[in-house]
Formats: sequence, structure tokens, C-alpha cells
Amino acid sequence: MGLRIKKNDRVIVLAGKDKGKQGRVLQVIPKKNRVVVERVNIIKKHARPSPKYGQGGIIEMEGPIHISNVMLVCPRCDKPTRIGNRILDDGRKVRVCKKCKEVVDQ
Repeated sequence: MGLRIKKNDRVIVLAGKDKGKQGRVLQVIPKKNRVVVERVNIIKKHARPSPKYGQGGIIEMEGPIHISNVMLVCPRCDKPTRIGNRILDDGRKVRVCKKCKEVVDQ
């Protein structure tokens, strides 16, 4: 079964210390069933000086959270919703909001 959440989707956190926060999905990690959400689950990482981190020090970054702890927010009805699938007349398979029955994908 494929993941129903994709990169750049807007999601709401259902459980954990950041419950109720909304953010955009920055990364999906399918092998671990996890997603990285913008401004959610902020962790501190100790980094050595390098080209990527410059001077080094303590860097704050988003950590991954389990995909079961987030729910997609429908762009049309602006409510957290489950996702269904539908095959359009032209043969494309698209994700559909279960509440307003509108297509989520473009």
C-alpha cells in the first residue's frame, strides 16, 4: 500500500508534543513510514564546522514523525480529511478528499 501523504502537502499533527500544529511536508521517508513537517518536531543537532553548517555549533532542525500522526488538510474545504482514490475519465489515478469529494492532486 502506498503512502497517502506526499511532499508539499499541508498536514495537521494529530499526536505528540506538537499536536494541533499545521505545516507543509518537506520530506517523505517511505521505508520508515515517516514524514518531515515544516516547523514541527524541532530537534537540536550538534554539528562540527563544515561547508554545509559553516561555523558549526547547535543547529535546530525538523525531525521526522510517524505518518500515522499526521492527517492531510484538504486545500478545497480546509479541513483535516482522509484520502480516497479515484480514476478519472482520462485514466489518471488521483487522490480525493473524503469530506468534500474534490480532487486533491492537480
